[in-house]
Amino acid sequence: MGIVFKQSLKNTFFIYLGFAFGGINTLFLYTRFLEDEYYGLVTFLLSTSNLLMPLIALGIHHTIVKYFSSYFTKLEQDRFLSSVLFLPFLIAIPIAFIGNHFYQEIGNYLSVENPIIKDYTFVIFLIAVACAYFEIFYAWAKVQFQSVIGNILKELWNRVVVMILLFAVYFEFLTKEEFIYYLTGAYFLRMLVMMLYAFKLYIPKFTFVRPDNFKEVLRFSGYIILAGSAGAIILDIDKFMIPGKESLVKAAYYSVAVFIGSFIEAPSRAMLNILQPLTSKTLNEDNHKEVASLYKKSSINLLLISGFFFVLINANVGQLFKLLPQEYAGGTLVVLMISSLKLYNGFLGNNGAIINNSKFYRITLPISVSMALSVYFLNKLFYYTLDMGTDGLALATLIVIFSANSFKLFFVKSKFSMTPFTNKTFRMLLIIAGLYLAFNFWDFPIDDIYIWNFPIHPIFNIALKSIVISVIYLFLIFKLNISPELDNLLKKFYK
Repeated sequence: MGIVFKQSLKNTFFIYLGFAFGGINTLFLYTRFLEDEYYGLVTFLLSTSNLLMPLIALGIHHTIVKYFSSYFTKLEQDRFLSSVLFLPFLIAIPIAFIGNHFYQEIGNYLSVENPIIKDYTFVIFLIAVACAYFEIFYAWAKVQFQSVIGNILKELWNRVVVMILLFAVYFEFLTKEEFIYYLTGAYFLRMLVMMLYAFKLYIPKFTFVRPDNFKEVLRFSGYIILAGSAGAIILDIDKFMIPGKESLVKAAYYSVAVFIGSFIEAPSRAMLNILQPLTSKTLNEDNHKEVASLYKKSSINLLLISGFFFVLINANVGQLFKLLPQEYAGGTLVVLMISSLKLYNGFLGNNGAIINNSKFYRITLPISVSMALSVYFLNKLFYYTLDMGTDGLALATLIVIFSANSFKLFFVKSKFSMTPFTNKTFRMLLIIAGLYLAFNFWDFPIDDIYIWNFPIHPIFNIALKSIVISVIYLFLIFKLNISPELDNLLKKFYK
């Protein structure tokens, strides 16, 4: 767990640094420097490109993680990487041709409720291609057990670029239209940097000779592309559906609440960056004892860290919304639902990596397709039919992901005889629930402090409550010895 914990800490730092930049962008700069319509447009374009990206990537980033460690000679590894690197062009080129030929029809379809979308439809494809190849080269680095640089590029790069571009718009160096084009260019530059770093770590001798198990590799990629596409639908279908009923402004408001609720998933993303190739390696070595150990350790540590941020976010969400323009208020329930499912994701640890990199990976396709269909029809029911607004979108996502996670928990138990539960899990859940209930329904009575008409009293309230929560939370987890890994790390730090 040493390499996992060390790189996870570095990744977590950069993810939260990225969240800090993203928080400033999302909560303050986008909402003040960019018109709500253009903020909603950016949200729509990025979400739609995320829907397209898994199809273009052809699942190759997952394929590299699963199969690279199964080859034991450089010759075999070079054949494998050479054979999969250019496969996404088999999808990207036909999509580009179709998109160019039917550009007007596609643009008209997407812009029925919001005509502004039509002029930027091509951006969706360009960002999807850039993100697809970024993920492929990121996976290339991960299998060398080097995830930090890729994590910086993934979590920090775009947010810093967005901040620079937003200030450029504010000071009228760029127009709002140029903002979108420069942002698209930044995605391609990020892809190029990731490619150069991946080649620095491992440069193959390119060959046209395919690996012996190439058909198996293609079958896996086929399953993963379908499962990945379905998974992308789950994550971004809500932001895609909003412009079909309401203005792009609503997508902007919803994105802010989802961003706040998603803040707690950073530790999971950080740890999984290195856990995925490590899990694949141990499964390829048939070392189930080590897999089970990684499963339990990742679960309790992610539950501990995610739980801490779950309490902090939800206990302070009311004050946080007071810092935003009035139009963005009212997303408290969305934050609670999104953060709850992110907490459950953290509790699962490397459950997904175990399934995806095992011989049972085919189950990911029916799971993902079922989730995609379920979230689509529940969104239609809650958002369109019952008119529950964006709360309905969040509820649909919560129901679907909670159900799928529960199934995956049972599946790994039945196939591998493993669970993420330890004797500390129940204690950890009690700490999280207890602190949430103790701090969620009150605030410090600090009101009406403004600087240049900007309210700063919510900042004092958030800071005070966060300090109290942090002291109690840390005292309890150390007193109850919840995480030996965290205890050992702090002992080394104090030495």
